[in-house]
Amino acid sequence: MAELEIDIQSFDIPRIVSVYPDRAGVRWWTKAWFNNREEGEASVEIEREQAIRFIHDDIEKDAWLDEFFPKQMEVYRHAIEQTKEQLLKQINI
Repeated sequence: MAELEIDIQSFDIPRIVSVYPDRAGVRWWTKAWFNNREEGEASVEIEREQAIRFIHDDIEKDAWLDEFFPKQMEVYRHAIEQTKEQLLKQINI
């Protein structure tokens, strides 16, 4: 019997995040888009140092999203888990 192999890790929901200053460069913000939604989430004010750390890749994207968009990340993880379960059920048919 041939073995069926599925890379569950290859399924993902797009997550985009950005940081940006106000026009004066005094206040900084972060914004996120989940699942290619055009509008994105409401911006969250952050500290300048946090923005610099993120820009320099000192903070991993999902850790950043967990901190500033925790409810959306909970929905994201739930959707990924449901997809894994569905794929595993299909394999075990």
